[in-house]
Amino acid sequence: MSELKIFSGRANRPLAEQICKEANVPLGEASIQTFSDGELWVKYVENIRGDDVFIIQPTQPPAENLVELLIMLDAAKRASAKRVTAVIPYFGYARQDRKDQPRVAISAKLVANLITEAGADRVITMDLHTAQIQGFFDIPMDHLYSSAVLIECFKKMDISNLAVASPDVGSIKMARSYAKRLGADLILIDKRRPKPNEAEIMNIIGNVEGKTILIVDDLIDTGGTFVNAARALRNNGAKEIFGACTHPVLSGKAYRQIEDSVVTKVVVTDTLPLKQSCDKIQIRSISRIFAEAILRTHRNESISSLFDIDKDKT
Repeated sequence: MSELKIFSGRANRPLAEQICKEANVPLGEASIQTFSDGELWVKYVENIRGDDVFIIQPTQPPAENLVELLIMLDAAKRASAKRVTAVIPYFGYARQDRKDQPRVAISAKLVANLITEAGADRVITMDLHTAQIQGFFDIPMDHLYSSAVLIECFKKMDISNLAVASPDVGSIKMARSYAKRLGADLILIDKRRPKPNEAEIMNIIGNVEGKTILIVDDLIDTGGTFVNAARALRNNGAKEIFGACTHPVLSGKAYRQIEDSVVTKVVVTDTLPLKQSCDKIQIRSISRIFAEAILRTHRNESISSLFDIDKDKT
């Protein structure tokens, strides 16, 4: 069997170090530099000829993170690695997955093509914004879920009279999965988006009076949808409100909005590094899931148990 080698870009090196610790595999040495004109340069310091190489790099903005991943993939392929797997904890541009208006790009498909053409033989990612993005790749893709980690966190809190809320229709499947495992009611929030990064709450479907609500989503960006949903729930009689999301994108005034909101606590994972601290944000690591996926992939074993543990597809 070829030797397992794990490398990291600069987008979230602490997560890569934690994954390597969980997998009991040393983090490989790669030299990554940014020249004075802004160009990136990558060199693998150690020999990777014939090795099974895994490159950990989320592709959140700025675009240099994506370009860095592409260059690392190309360098690994040209260094004669036997297999190159792109481990992308957060898949950037996932929200641009369709033509929702004339003359726009389907950027998620473009990024998938770039990663494939750069030399990736396989992709491992977590909680895509929309599941159909898996079909954008012409190479094998493993789609992992953070639900095991986040659900366990709220199970330990032993919250009574709990209901799980989906902040929009797109997150209803995730919310249903959480509600089933937590033995909670399900609530749907109907919203409309008058323009990008702005959301208006229209209707709340379900009874929230006197309940503790857990709002679940795959990501929080500007925080507008999440904070507006929490406010609407509180105005409709919710007792206490928590949040759970996989990817803490948290751009713009998101930290301040969450800090000033009616939410008690938001639990996020470390797929992305936090830009600043916030008393209401609590981090749970998903390094163990990625470490197990990498080890099983290297041994050519099934990793289906790391997929969504909800087998109810209705």
